[in-house]
Amino acid sequence: MNLIEIEEKEIFPGFSGKFVHGKKISWVFWNVKKDSIVPKHNHIHEQIMHVVTGKFEFVLNNDKKTYSDGDVVVIPSNVPHSGKALTDCKLMDVFSPVREEYK
Repeated sequence: MNLIEIEEKEIFPGFSGKFVHGKKISWVFWNVKKDSIVPKHNHIHEQIMHVVTGKFEFVLNNDKKTYSDGDVVVIPSNVPHSGKALTDCKLMDVFSPVREEYK
């Protein structure tokens, strides 16, 4: 499989992703448009976010920081978080267990 073969899906306004699922993880490659927002939420999944390119403002458990190229954020299960793209961004997320709603 090659990423170019995977159809991109828009999950939130401005957040389009390509999804790869294993038995216990989901891996997402996001293209995010500037000013797009992920509202505050939480989920049972552990999540690791990697900012490939761009600037992304991220709030984790009420702690706001700006992340950029190469930064990594570990998001524990059930911890509230939200985000906003300050520029166009490419992000990668890994979730465990699988994000069934992204299939």
